[in-house]
Amino acid sequence: MISTTVSLPVSAFPPLALGFMGLGTGYLIYGLQELFGYPKRNEDNDVATGIWGIWLPGFFQFAAGMFLFAGMLLGTFTAAPLYMAALAFSAYGIHWFAIGWIRYRGKSDSRISVGMTIGFATISAAGTAVFVGAHDLPVAGVFIGLICVYVADLFSSLKPDLPKLGALGGRALGFFHLGTGIWLLYLMFAVSVDFSIGYHWIV
Repeated sequence: MISTTVSLPVSAFPPLALGFMGLGTGYLIYGLQELFGYPKRNEDNDVATGIWGIWLPGFFQFAAGMFLFAGMLLGTFTAAPLYMAALAFSAYGIHWFAIGWIRYRGKSDSRISVGMTIGFATISAAGTAVFVGAHDLPVAGVFIGLICVYVADLFSSLKPDLPKLGALGGRALGFFHLGTGIWLLYLMFAVSVDFSIGYHWIV
């Protein structure tokens, strides 16, 4: 039996900006509606935001996650914290395929999302622990924002049973979507100029 090992040169350019861009822009699109009611939700807008949800935070993150996993398998990416980034991008990307499709269809029972919020808050907590441990506080800040997003989403999902708490959770979800989205776009900009021309924007 002849065994063949495929190995590629180590790369210093993981596709982090792709995932940051997709999730950050998606958060801005959804956050404006959730916090400010702009634009007001209707059938046409649900179709549009659903499509954007599938392709921006969905496809961008999923592609980044798969690229990272493939790169680690082939030896292109060797930094251990990138395993957590690959897991997060892949999981959040698939998660946004579901969110976008549900919004596109325009109807669902929000209580179905309760278990999802617990699972994704757990991934977010793991990401916080990994990147704090790796002394990468800017990325750890993203995962802290994500914990806040999923805690708010948990309360928002209870709106059919607890209308006031659910409405407050929905507004909080918009707030954390916008705040985390802005930070993600900053990281996209910082990583892009850092990798491309050596400017160190990340503090």
